[in-house]
Amino acid sequence: MHDGMPITVKVTEIDEETPTVRTIRFDHSFTIRPGQFCMVWVPGVDEVPMGFSSANSITVQRVGEATEALTKLKVGDSFGIRGPFGNGFTPRGRVLAIGGGVGVVPLYPLAKEGSVKTFILGARTERELVFAHQLEDITDLRIATDDGSEGYHGFVTGVLDQDIDLVSYDTICVCGPEMMMKGILDRLDGAGIASHGQFSLHRYMKCGIGVCGSCSIDPEGLRVCRDGPVFTGDRLLNSEFGTYARDASGQKKRP
Repeated sequence: MHDGMPITVKVTEIDEETPTVRTIRFDHSFTIRPGQFCMVWVPGVDEVPMGFSSANSITVQRVGEATEALTKLKVGDSFGIRGPFGNGFTPRGRVLAIGGGVGVVPLYPLAKEGSVKTFILGARTERELVFAHQLEDITDLRIATDDGSEGYHGFVTGVLDQDIDLVSYDTICVCGPEMMMKGILDRLDGAGIASHGQFSLHRYMKCGIGVCGSCSIDPEGLRVCRDGPVFTGDRLLNSEFGTYARDASGQKKRP
């Protein structure tokens, strides 16, 4: 839907992925491309951007007022969805996917459709790994945890440096904390393949349809909601990516 009005959906199932992450399934299936997002409206609370984890689900981490309200929903409760919005991933050839934390969410549909050869999944601890068991069945899964409780002890960039031949992949799809993604972009640029990277950005959004400008990226004025949220690495090289972002008031902040 693109008429600006949300569709009301009803919760049909809730999966506890981690102590702080839930997958909420609902009674309406959207036509999506992996990497597209929606604006999720919690009546009386707020509206926030969120990636689809499937055609009829979102996967939510409890980090703020709106997500707190979403994680408290029960089967039979309702909320609103506008979307899908954005361009999504466009993988070709041999695909490497890299997801940090809940950044795995928009990458998961890509893996489920069989497009991903190798998947690097990162989290702070083993308990916070999202979709690890599902990804293990459908990809060559590599895991990194900050505390070493599962897989490689350290960041996903350590797995790249230790185990992955980047130039052997035609497409590298990435989503996660911005500084994590910047580290990956630097490695792709160093290998001369920045254009092979596809990065799903998460920025503050008010409208989700390109009007308010709150998610614009300097210096080109690219809008994450309309021109993204997925950008090739070469378009991000000389931008504010990994340097600063903006808060709800438009003030610059560290990403």
